[in-house]
Amino acid sequence: MNLHYLAAESTGGNPILNISVFVAFIVVTMTIVTRVSRKPQKSASEFYTGGASFSGTQNGLAIAGDYLSAASFLGIVGAIALTGYDGFLYSIGFFVAWLIALLLVAEPLRNTGKFTMADVLSFRLKQRPVRVAAAFATLFVSLFYLVAQMAGAGSLVSVLLDIHEKSGQAIVVAIVGIIMIAYVLIGGMKGTTYVQMIKAVLLIGGVIIMTIIIFVAVKGNFSQLLTEAVQAHGGNEAILEPGMKYAESDTSKLDFIALGLSLALGVAGLPHVLMRFYTVPTAKEARKSVTWAIVLIGGFYLLTLFLGYAAAAWVGPETIKNAPGGANAAAPLLALELAGPIFMALISAVAFATVLAVVAGLAITASASVAHDFYNSVLRNGEATEEEQVRVSRITVVIIGLVAIVLGIGAMGQNVAFLVSLAFCIAASANVPTILYSLYWKRFNTTGAVCSLWVGLLSALILILLSPAVSGAETSMLPNADFAIFPLSNPGLITIPLGFLAGIVGTYIGKPDNFDDLQAEMEVRSLTGVGVEAAVDH
Repeated sequence: MNLHYLAAESTGGNPILNISVFVAFIVVTMTIVTRVSRKPQKSASEFYTGGASFSGTQNGLAIAGDYLSAASFLGIVGAIALTGYDGFLYSIGFFVAWLIALLLVAEPLRNTGKFTMADVLSFRLKQRPVRVAAAFATLFVSLFYLVAQMAGAGSLVSVLLDIHEKSGQAIVVAIVGIIMIAYVLIGGMKGTTYVQMIKAVLLIGGVIIMTIIIFVAVKGNFSQLLTEAVQAHGGNEAILEPGMKYAESDTSKLDFIALGLSLALGVAGLPHVLMRFYTVPTAKEARKSVTWAIVLIGGFYLLTLFLGYAAAAWVGPETIKNAPGGANAAAPLLALELAGPIFMALISAVAFATVLAVVAGLAITASASVAHDFYNSVLRNGEATEEEQVRVSRITVVIIGLVAIVLGIGAMGQNVAFLVSLAFCIAASANVPTILYSLYWKRFNTTGAVCSLWVGLLSALILILLSPAVSGAETSMLPNADFAIFPLSNPGLITIPLGFLAGIVGTYIGKPDNFDDLQAEMEVRSLTGVGVEAAVDH
């Protein structure tokens, strides 16, 4: 089906128009960030959690804005367009994971903690070893997630400006990183939350508009869209069935199981998502924010199915593969096909906002972990002033931003949904076992926590480094190198059970902490929310 009755005849967007829309968006959002953050953010609470001043509705929008990353929009639409049913598994995994996180972790974590995930993990355990391990786990999860967003931004802007050269795409990634650093330094959590709220409304609104145009074009006949998608794939009906990507070999089937495990469990260990629950004043508002988030996130992931198959049908798999950014270009190219260059520029600006909002949230989380968990609790024995902590956080944001720029440049050719799955793998291997044991296992001790964190983190990092994701394949981060001795692209099948097992073994090997009063207090607080405002240091 030819949609050019909707769109102007064009092979690409107007670079001047695209840049104008981008600059306008950045100016508007930066103005908002500056206005809401006029009061100097000298206290840790204001910088990390916005003073816990947001309503449930506002926080629900912000959670959706934080959770719906470049992987959710650019990566999944591209994955569905190229691999059909198997690509949609990302949508299913991300949403199921969200429900698991809410059921098992979100409210107890929020009731027990103060600023960071490590507050909970160390509540009834020895502070120093647990906080050090948790800080490193948070840093690496945030860094992998950041790399995915940077790669998505590079792909997006490269499509808009038709930049095929690696050097040009690298400059784009660097500019995104610099803008992200500015957002966080100026706005803190309050400014970041407003950007996330705006972005959530725009992204979900944009996806709804694209879906409506698609249904008008096929006159409500989704079967016709699927038929055209099959035709675009040369009549290959595998795009409608399981296994187009994950049934090629026994290794790919194991990769699928590993991916499912990582996605389903990973969200419960993502520090930047869990940290959002600290920005509301009461448990009631936290539950309200959850309701809003479920509706927005669930609706969004359902609509990615229509966008993905529309991109397959009307943009075509070869066009997507040959575009700058590959699979990540499917969504903006579909917007161009649906309604022309102006619509493409607007949708791409929204996707760019998605990247900025998520990377800002990630940077805040990582900086909070370094300043609050490592600098204050470990190096300064809890005696650092809040102004010192905020200063260290700001320095950390700059350093993390620079590292993410460098790694993002190296990962520009990867599908961002896949890159995010690696962050999920690390979170599920290191953070999730420790969080669940801390909340629900009375016998759990410091040795168990340290073992589960370090074993899960190091095993995931080492196996990712030795996997085809990094070297040994055309789609690897280092395609010209080959040191991939581990066959699976996602090591979650090995590392997640290792993290859980290490927690159990460590607990039985280690000595009891004898913090029975703290364990009892944590149980009461996690279930009731009593004493949420109290300090957690001991």
